[in-house]
Amino acid sequence: MTSPFWVAIFDQVTGKPIVPKTTVWKAAALATGLGIAMLAYPAHAVPTSGGDTVQGLYDELLGTMKSGRSLGQSGRFARLGPVIRRTFDIPTMARLSVGSSWATLSEAQRQQVIESFGRYISAIYADRFDSYAGQKLQVTGEQPAAAGIMVKSQIIKANGEPVYVDYMMRRNGDTWLISDIYFDGAISEVATRRSEFGAILKNEGIDGLIAALNRKANILNASTQGLSRTNPGAEVAGVLAREPTTGSSVRTGLPPPASRANSGSGAALTIRVGTFRSSRCLGA
Repeated sequence: MTSPFWVAIFDQVTGKPIVPKTTVWKAAALATGLGIAMLAYPAHAVPTSGGDTVQGLYDELLGTMKSGRSLGQSGRFARLGPVIRRTFDIPTMARLSVGSSWATLSEAQRQQVIESFGRYISAIYADRFDSYAGQKLQVTGEQPAAAGIMVKSQIIKANGEPVYVDYMMRRNGDTWLISDIYFDGAISEVATRRSEFGAILKNEGIDGLIAALNRKANILNASTQGLSRTNPGAEVAGVLAREPTTGSSVRTGLPPPASRANSGSGAALTIRVGTFRSSRCLGA
């Protein structure tokens, strides 16, 4: 099919008034240049559904896991940071996690919270998805939800045990972003964070929360490499609370997973997908 652009040029050449040849050649050259540019720099593929967004995240996580040990914690953090920021609705998650206190913050404080929250989530994923031993990360379906759509997925660990993870997706222009995560269909990541952040905000204010988020990210990035891999029961980065950062391990201050399961406290559970440590969630 002839391009309308070229038809227009042909009409100008054969009709009246006659357009000077130099103008025609300039137009043709411009069109050719645009065509070459489009071929050389194709548009970034935009996810057409929430499932595409989550699967794209999973593909990146698997690639990072397969190079996890050579990358190290800091390398995984550098690689996953941009992925997390373009996949998660970090501003919305930060706002909902802070809760009603968000309305009292200045714009500068909000930006600090968003930045530190993004660093914190990126550090968590870099720590949790640290190595590959045959794990599978699969999107299993989508269903409508009041806030957008819910993407269903499962993470099958190296021992074959499935972990069910659902993602609440919010539309943002032409794409879908993750605005919350549900573990076992019930435990909301944002609700858990709001409970944790509330205690810090009450005792230390917004500056204390920002410092705690950055401290947690720094602990993960600087300390996890020194943790013993021989103790599969050890856990890292449980809740945002003041903790000693010296020594060979980082304590979480959380009770064991078994006692948390039925506590109803909303405390985040943890899942380590690479080097197996615990069994339940991504976001502690």
